[in-house]
Amino acid sequence: MKKIFCFALFSISSLLFTNSFSKDFKGAEYRTKLAYTYGRFEVRMKSANREGMLSSFFTYFTGTDADPWTTNKWNEIDIEILGRYENDFQMNTITPGQANHVSRAFMNSSPHLDYHTYAFEWTPQYVAWFIDGAEVMKQTLAHISTLTRPQKIMMNIWNPQYESWVGKFYPESLPAFAYYDWVSYYAYTPGSGNYGTGNNFTLDWKDEFDFWDTNRWDKATHTWDGNGCDMIPDNAVFQDGKLILCLTNKTDIGYKDILPPMVLWARASDKKIIIKMSEEIEKKSAENILNYTLPGDTIVSATLLSDFKTIELVVNGMDLNSTINVFVRNLLDQSSAPNKMAAVNKKVIITKPLVFPIKINCGGPAALNFLPDSNWNENVEYGYMDGNSNSFYSFPIANTELDSVYQTTHNGMVYYNVRVPNGSYNVKLMFAENEIGYSGGRIFDVFVQSKNVIPNLDIFSRVQKNKAFEFDLTNVVVENGVMQIYFGAKLGIPIINGIIITQNSTDVNEEQSGYLNEFRIEQNYPNPFNGQTTINYSINTPSNLTIKLFNVLGEQVFSKDLGFVQNGSHQFILDTNNLAGNSITSGVYFYVFSGTNIQESRKLVLLK
Repeated sequence: MKKIFCFALFSISSLLFTNSFSKDFKGAEYRTKLAYTYGRFEVRMKSANREGMLSSFFTYFTGTDADPWTTNKWNEIDIEILGRYENDFQMNTITPGQANHVSRAFMNSSPHLDYHTYAFEWTPQYVAWFIDGAEVMKQTLAHISTLTRPQKIMMNIWNPQYESWVGKFYPESLPAFAYYDWVSYYAYTPGSGNYGTGNNFTLDWKDEFDFWDTNRWDKATHTWDGNGCDMIPDNAVFQDGKLILCLTNKTDIGYKDILPPMVLWARASDKKIIIKMSEEIEKKSAENILNYTLPGDTIVSATLLSDFKTIELVVNGMDLNSTINVFVRNLLDQSSAPNKMAAVNKKVIITKPLVFPIKINCGGPAALNFLPDSNWNENVEYGYMDGNSNSFYSFPIANTELDSVYQTTHNGMVYYNVRVPNGSYNVKLMFAENEIGYSGGRIFDVFVQSKNVIPNLDIFSRVQKNKAFEFDLTNVVVENGVMQIYFGAKLGIPIINGIIITQNSTDVNEEQSGYLNEFRIEQNYPNPFNGQTTINYSINTPSNLTIKLFNVLGEQVFSKDLGFVQNGSHQFILDTNNLAGNSITSGVYFYVFSGTNIQESRKLVLLK
């Protein structure tokens, strides 16, 4: 069994159920008392927007007294939405012997930020999945005939302990919530129904989740191996006509958020700093440049990106050869009673940009001037999300002189990401079918920058087995600093062998706001100092100014309102002997001038 398939097995395995509640995190599962055979199963939901966890809607055979559960009777149909992806959801049927049949669908909008209606139809002939009324996948092969046992309808939220599948789990990102608006079940009534494909389904019931209907539903009280949380009833909550499934720590359970947002990481490029937050941030506080300090540099703008967790700071330039810290403070989360973060000093990750042409040996080591395969995270410039590398194939590959690239394969990935400057690129995607020797054995879609460039790719049908297949794209435009290649599994699992990216042009628009040269400060003198130090500064446009002093933890230790300052050159004398309580000690500090469209800082050293 391939690794990409194994993860779904842990979602509901009754073989591994336990009532131990010793885990540090608490999730929730909601399931029907009755089991259903065939039908159309629908839900309107909004999933949890967090890496390292998933929200689900599925059916599962739990066994009966007359037909006890065993692995050889496994019946399950899944919709699993992973918080690490902004536009993807996973579909799966699991059949006797734990055989997985995974498919994926690309979504045009986020499953986490908007409600969507998901459905699947289960009949003796097929299982088909739908998003907002449109069919996106249908399975019809022989395994469908083994889905015969009655299955309960279930929903859950949990944190799988498989980072390569769901991404890195951050405890700081809790609490997280998945919202369910309603669930409906249509009985399978071939030829006499009033809904669904061929009008073969008849509405049996619909639950609007105004309350817990204890005649229909149970709240789960179990966990299983591979699950990082216990399922507890208190984390299945009804409020405002929604069922809300909560993933929490073991103390602050239920539907509440009393924890402030935190900075997970920050990384730099030439003129930008990307800050990843633990949860969704309120836009006004996120885009206030006064909530950030970058010692030695000017912050031009702050933009909250579409996931509401990523903040992009545009700066006036950085020395990427030195250590960089960014101070972040006063950000609010999106809770009904917003929580404010404490000031934090975060070390910025600095990596070397890739050199063009970029050549990646997907699935293998460095070879023939190709870079080795890499797992995507904040510390790297490129890498895969999900899947694993295949063993080396020793036989020769036709149609190429790059055998060693085509002899290693990365299979089962969902994304392959490459950080590049904004601009236009040519892309070569490299494939070889080294396993399947017939048409229709592996079919998948390939999207580049959200465009389906190779629908229904069947490599064997294109070039046969053990032969190189190259697909060239021109003028691929990148506008957010990351080229994204998405692989949508339809039959079998997607593969790729190599990627080559060449540069057409980059975004050299260095337009900067007019105020950049309107305010300047000089390094204080003397520095280091004891007692007094002088700071010279100049301003071209009159403004109200404030100077503040922060320690290395981002804590404010001094503030002075300088009032309305006229244009020209000015001087400020910082006298630490006159600070209230004379409480600051020797060490490194940062002084920050701020005003209308002004924020600039420098580092100073106090010796006492």
